Amino acid sequence: HPLIKVIDEEYTGEALLSDNEPKIIIASGPLTDGVLYKNIQELIHADYLHFFDAAAPLIETDSIDMTIAFRASRYGKDTEVAGEASVGDYINCPMNEQQYFAFYNELISADVAYVNEFEKKKIFEGCMPVEIMAGRGVDTLRFGPLKPVGLDNPMTGEKYYAVVQLRQDNYQDSLYNMVGFQTRLKFGEQKRVFSMIPGLENAVFERYGVMHRNTFIDSPHLLNSVYKLKERDNIFFAGQITGVEGYVESASSGLIAGMNAALEVLGREPITFENNTAIGALAQYISRNNANNFQPMNINFGIIKGIDEKIRDKKTRYNKIAVRALEAVNDKKKILSEVL
Repeated sequence: HPLIKVIDEEYTGEALLSDNEPKIIIASGPLTDGVLYKNIQELIHADYLHFFDAAAPLIETDSIDMTIAFRASRYGKDTEVAGEASVGDYINCPMNEQQYFAFYNELISADVAYVNEFEKKKIFEGCMPVEIMAGRGVDTLRFGPLKPVGLDNPMTGEKYYAVVQLRQDNYQDSLYNMVGFQTRLKFGEQKRVFSMIPGLENAVFERYGVMHRNTFIDSPHLLNSVYKLKERDNIFFAGQITGVEGYVESASSGLIAGMNAALEVLGREPITFENNTAIGALAQYISRNNANNFQPMNINFGIIKGIDEKIRDKKTRYNKIAVRALEAVNDKKKILSEVL
């Protein structure tokens, strides 16, 4: 293309540190290294960019059996966010002794995924796989992530032998994270073993747990919903370095960043996509997520705004969401065609 110039050399990113440079989009991927890595560090005032991606499984809220599970915080203490108290920050899946031992025995004998040598370093002590933790002793989980203390059933007062906690993962309350369940189990094994947990027998897993080295920035603190740095007017990020996972997802972030960089050059208002579309839901997940527990994310229906109509058939429900999303995207295309 006559307006695109390709420079076939390493980009070191010195221009990132100057306010006088034109619009820049950094899309250097999850293996960013060298001088560029160091300059990005300086730009965003970060001690490091390497993270160990110890993502626990994510479960669709509607697939949790709330006739078994219950909402409550430990010792009945709810947190306050933005001045509003939240009632029952966690969904709790209780176990009796028999259920716990059945789950425990399957967990410690389940098949794990292959691990590269560089992933076996001591650093994983900080995000211990749940199956490794369980292998250290039959009660290790009960004194760790499955600790039942302070989690009596608020309706019945019943006490439990162990409790698996699920923490709200997105602001729509459509996804829950399995607390403490970082894992290297194969995906099929995660579905089989974790579905033994009371209340999760029919759980829909939007993302299985993964553990690997990754590089991504702290996007909820740093980026807005068009992938632009909040503190710098000329720099955008895109791709897996933002915390999106996958090729199509990376392309979608680049599309929004590039489009809005061009609009700014033309002196036009930014165009954002709402969470009723895949492209918008991913951008909002990146920029509005719980920053203290931020982990990379693929696109999934769990982060897209649901529909008000109750439809049991998943295929039909998802199709309605997709049709609505296409209509919303077409509306944005009309606006863009008028501007550009």
